[in-house]
Amino acid sequence: MVDAGAAVTLHGLTKRFGDTVAVSGIDLEVPAGSFFGIVGPNGAGKTTTLRMCTGLLRPDSGTVHINGLDLWADPPAAKAIIGVVPDEPRLFERLTGPELLSYHGVLRGMAPRTIQERSEELLDVLGLLDAQATLVADYSRGMRKKISVACALLHRPSVLFLDEPFEAVDPVSVRALREVLERFVSGGRTVVFSSHVMEVVDRLVEHVAVVADGQVLAHGLIEDVKDGVPLEDRFLTLIGAEHNAAALDWLDRADEDA
Repeated sequence: MVDAGAAVTLHGLTKRFGDTVAVSGIDLEVPAGSFFGIVGPNGAGKTTTLRMCTGLLRPDSGTVHINGLDLWADPPAAKAIIGVVPDEPRLFERLTGPELLSYHGVLRGMAPRTIQERSEELLDVLGLLDAQATLVADYSRGMRKKISVACALLHRPSVLFLDEPFEAVDPVSVRALREVLERFVSGGRTVVFSSHVMEVVDRLVEHVAVVADGQVLAHGLIEDVKDGVPLEDRFLTLIGAEHNAAALDWLDRADEDA
């Protein structure tokens, strides 16, 4: 049964690649109007989960509902109300930023005037206005991430999925992205994003899920998941990470030859 108050509902979501189980029967609900973070180590299944949530990868079993719509029963209807920034955005390299936004707007059936107005505002807020004559092929990695966010926001989706949105983005742009996403959520919409930067997750989200080995280890309000300790410490405890830097005692010896 799908919770009417959930923007995203995952039930029994599973994906295998050969003998490797990338996602193992995940059950998860993302409350509507929330800023929801998914954290986990490399190989935890975060990207695979987000790809199945956005129609980029078909699950072996399980269901995904977006605002009550079954994604895999009616992909066009569900995809019409989401925005997606994948971990490695594939963009049309020979277009400029404004041209790329215009193309996305046309694909979404938006009015030309609306496309132009929103494009100009997004390029300005995200610090891309000075590069509006630059081809996407010449964008830095951080610029590519920002133009991808702009494309995903252009049609004002109900749910926005972001895979490592702050990776390779400079501090000034991180601040701008945060403010844009916070305003998006304040309008009653939902953001679901993955990240391994605990400080960013701790500062932004209201709800969080910790995943490892394709399973959800903990989820809920971030303060409940943290259980009185910093998110990074709680994360490391949940995934069972152990550090043995003490074994490298030769690193801090100043009285020995190399």
